Amino acid sequence: MNILEAILLGALQGLTEFLPVSSSAHLRVATELLGLGDVGSAFTAIIQLGTEAAVVVFFWRDIVRIIKNWFASLSGSVPRQDSDALLGWWIILGSLPIVILGLLFEDLIDTSLRSLWFVGASLIVFGVLLGVADSIGRKYRTLNQLSAKHGLIYGLAQAAALIPGVSRSGGTITAGLLIGYQREAAARYSFLLAIPAVLGSGGYKLVKTLNEPAQVAALPTLVATIVAFTVAIVIIKWFMRYISTKSFTPFVIYRVVLGVVILALVATGVLDPHAGVPAVTH
Repeated sequence: MNILEAILLGALQGLTEFLPVSSSAHLRVATELLGLGDVGSAFTAIIQLGTEAAVVVFFWRDIVRIIKNWFASLSGSVPRQDSDALLGWWIILGSLPIVILGLLFEDLIDTSLRSLWFVGASLIVFGVLLGVADSIGRKYRTLNQLSAKHGLIYGLAQAAALIPGVSRSGGTITAGLLIGYQREAAARYSFLLAIPAVLGSGGYKLVKTLNEPAQVAALPTLVATIVAFTVAIVIIKWFMRYISTKSFTPFVIYRVVLGVVILALVATGVLDPHAGVPAVTH
């Protein structure tokens, strides 16, 4: 991977991470089209640290308030039923599924599930689910109505995004809409919930990479991460404004069309579904 390719992949990551279209799917296909094969889940996880840093910057006041009230509720200086303190608990609870499943199925996630067959099918199936959820969801709940049950449902939906093509934001937003949350509330919690998962996953892969430096190229990965952060800041602001008044229909159509195109290219031999994907180690 050269620097120009790193810039392109970083921009693609920043553009697609928070839109419900699956950044991992786009990176998987883009690297194949660029002739790089599969750059691997380590590269993807590390550059996601850049986009997640954008979330921290954008939602900084919310994050500080949640953390402050969560700690204060432990000492009793803030009521335990405080909405921000509870939100802290629900983010912790919602983060458990992706941590547990990510560790249990790490080999499968890093290998077989990165097949373009899975990517194309996931884009279509979860795109249709997003469209259904946006259509039938009652959209009356706000984040103040979040509960342990709902936090866990969000968490399970986020865990599904371990499969490239599902989309972390798409999966969690779909779940939120199905249980009645407003579009903006579903997206806001989706972004906040992603912080521990992405920082944990990216940090874990980064440590592994430092121990096994052959996994990724250091300079291109750093460049891609910085570019991803810069683009993501702009996209988050636009996306939150967009969904306050408009539906997810354009994203649904895009996902389905892209999924069909990928499957068609794989079926006709234009793309190799397993190019560069390592075999399951055990």
